Amino acid sequence: MAEELNVSMSQNFIHDFIDEDIAQGGQYQGMTVHTRFPPEPNGYLHIGHCKALTIDFGTAEKYGGMCNLRFDDTNPAKEDVEFVDAIQEDIHWLGFDWGDRMFYGSDYFEKTYELAVELIKKGLAYVCELSPEEFKAHRGSIGVPAVSPYRDRPIEENLDLFERMKNGEFPEGSKTLRAKIDLNSGNFNMRDPVIYRIRYIEHHRQGTKWCIFPMYDFAHPIQDALEGITHSLCSLEYEDHRPLYNWVVEHVSIPYHKPRQIEFARLGINYTVMSKRKLRKLVEENYVSGWDDPRMPTLCGLRRRGYTPKSIRNFCDRIGVAKAVNTIEYAFLEYCLREDLNETAQRVMAVLRPVKLTISNYPEGQSESFEVENNPNRPEDGVRTVTFSRNLWVEAEDFLPEPIPKYKRLYPNGPECRLKGAYLIKCVGYNTDEAGNVTEIIAEYDPESKGGNPADGRKVKGATIHWVDGATAVDAEVRLYDNLFSDPEPDAAGKDFLECLNPNSLEVLTGCKVEAGLAEAQPSDRFQFMRQGYFCADSKDSKPGHLVFNRAVSLKDSFKP
Repeated sequence: MAEELNVSMSQNFIHDFIDEDIAQGGQYQGMTVHTRFPPEPNGYLHIGHCKALTIDFGTAEKYGGMCNLRFDDTNPAKEDVEFVDAIQEDIHWLGFDWGDRMFYGSDYFEKTYELAVELIKKGLAYVCELSPEEFKAHRGSIGVPAVSPYRDRPIEENLDLFERMKNGEFPEGSKTLRAKIDLNSGNFNMRDPVIYRIRYIEHHRQGTKWCIFPMYDFAHPIQDALEGITHSLCSLEYEDHRPLYNWVVEHVSIPYHKPRQIEFARLGINYTVMSKRKLRKLVEENYVSGWDDPRMPTLCGLRRRGYTPKSIRNFCDRIGVAKAVNTIEYAFLEYCLREDLNETAQRVMAVLRPVKLTISNYPEGQSESFEVENNPNRPEDGVRTVTFSRNLWVEAEDFLPEPIPKYKRLYPNGPECRLKGAYLIKCVGYNTDEAGNVTEIIAEYDPESKGGNPADGRKVKGATIHWVDGATAVDAEVRLYDNLFSDPEPDAAGKDFLECLNPNSLEVLTGCKVEAGLAEAQPSDRFQFMRQGYFCADSKDSKPGHLVFNRAVSLKDSFKP
C-alpha cells in the first residue's frame, strides 16, 4: 500500500535546512545557494532521477541560486556520449537549464590525483595490495576492527607506488589507494576506504590517458568543493557515506567553503523498476523496444508515450521530499498527466475497433459538415469542422445484436442514440458475415435532430456515440499500453523481476479510423480520443500516410486524491 502523499512544500525539510544555513549566523550567510545534478552517463534518466533533478534545479530556482550539471563519469565501464546527449535533452525538455555550468567529473582527474598525493604526504593515504577477496576477509565486523597489513607503509614508498600505479606498471586489481581513517569505526565506510583503483579501460572523454580512477566517495566531495556547491543533495543511501564526504573535504587543501550534504529518500513507484541495471537488461535482451519504449519509466519513454513536462514536474512537486523511504502509486503519476491533458488536449473522434454504420434514410451521395468544440475547458481553442455522410464508422462495442441489462447503445429496435454533434439515430437491423460477425449496422436518422437535439424536445434514452465519416476517415495504428509489470512490487527481494513482466502490456490495433484532420498530426501532438483516453502521435513511427498513436493514459481514473 503506497504511503500517504506529502503534497505540502512547507514540509520540505531540505529547504528548512537551507533556510537555517543562509539565515543570519548560518554557515552560508549571505552566500548564493548552489546545487548540482550529477548523473552518471551510463543510461537514460528515469522518473526516479527526475525527483532528484527537480529537487536540485528546483531548489536553485527557489533561492535564486545556481545548479550545475555535472556528469559523474569517473567509472567508464558503461559510460557513453549517447547518454550524455540524452540526459541534456531530458533536462531541457523538463524546462530546466544549467547555463554555462556543465562539467564532467573527469575534468577533475588531474586535481583529484594531486589531492590524493597530498593525502599520502600527510600520512592519510596508503597503497594497499590486498586482493578484493582478502580485502573483504580483513574488513572485520561489528566490534571486530578491520586489518590492513599495509597501513604503516612509509610515505615515500606510497608515493612511489601510487605514481607507478598511474603509469600503468601494475595489473588491474593488484593495488588500490586507501584513505587512512579508522579501522575500528562502527561505520564501515570509514574503515580505510578505497579511494583509487586500477582500471585498464578507455574513457569516453579521456581516452587511455588514465589507468587509475578515483572512487565516487573520494571524487564527489572534491568536485562539489571545487565548484563552490553549498548544498550537495543526494539520495538516502549516501547517508552513511556522509562522514566520509566530510572527512575528504576537511583533509584536502581546497581553499573554498565546505559543502553540506543532505540526503532524501529515493522515489519508489509501484508496478515498475528503477534500477539502471535492470532497465538495461530489459533493453539489451529485447523485452522492450529500447530505452524510449513507452512502457519504460525513462523520461524519453514517458515523453514518447505522451507525458508532458508539466505533469511530471507536478508529480515530483506534489509527492514532496521525504526522509523515509516510501512508494508512490503509479496511478498518481497517471492522475497528474490526466489532469494536465484534460485542460490542454484537443478533443477528436477516433474509432479503434470499427464497424460500418449505414444510415439507410440518409440521401446517397450527400455530405454535410458540423462544427464541434476542440476543448470544452478552453473556449479560446475554438471549433473544428467534421464531415458527415450516409456511411460512418462506430465502435464495435456500441452495438449488440441482443442487448444486455442496462445497455443503452445500439441494438435492433433499441432506444434512440445521439451521434456526437450530429443527429439522433435508431438501429433497425444489421448484417453479418458467414462466421456470424457483425459487418454492418443499419440505422435511420431523424432529419429534424441536427446537432443531436430533437425538434419536439423529446427525451433521448440512449447513449451519445462518437463516430467518424466513412468518406473522409483516415486509417491509423493505435498502441494501447498498460503497466510493464503485473506485480506491484517487481523489485522486491527474492523476486525475479523478469517473471513479473505483464504479457498484456502492449496491444496493437490496426485499421483504426480517425478524423480526417488527424492526417496532419505531428509527432508528439496530444489528443483526447473521445470516450477512449488521451493519445499521442508516436515520435518515431508516426508519419503522413502511416499514423501511429500511443495511448498515454485512459480516461478512467483509479487514483483517489
